Amino acid sequence: MYSRIRYASPLGELTLAANERAVTALVMAGQKYETLHLPAEAAEEETPVLRRARAWLDAYFAGECTDASALPLEPEGTEFQKQVWRELLTIPWGSTRSYGELAKTLGSSARAVGAAVGRNPISILIPCHRVLGSGGALTGYAGGLDRKALLLKLEGVRTE
Repeated sequence: MYSRIRYASPLGELTLAANERAVTALVMAGQKYETLHLPAEAAEEETPVLRRARAWLDAYFAGECTDASALPLEPEGTEFQKQVWRELLTIPWGSTRSYGELAKTLGSSARAVGAAVGRNPISILIPCHRVLGSGGALTGYAGGLDRKALLLKLEGVRTE
């Protein structure tokens, strides 16, 4: 059984979904793949898991350096996608990595890593916004580059 809540954020409305154990999705209104990540059968109710995620987001948007690895997360995807998403969780607050750096770490191609990053079903909590193109270019964010820039600015990352 899935539940979902809406969350008003500086990025606009977010929707969080969870099963009984963990967060399964966090999507932004109008995000690429939005309907793919949100279970249609999810009931509108705040569960303990979603309450914890809401509290985490409150702290995050207040500018507090937070570690989402303490939250139960269960993104659905291929084994390779899950491997990429686990690697994203190692990028600290206020830091970035390039698609090429992640590819080298994972023994893959930047294109394959980019495709997996773009399919991240739990945006912000799994910090795909911290991945930049070569030379620090803002590229490839399913929620839109304006939102990516805002998240990085909140974390103190300067982008050009």
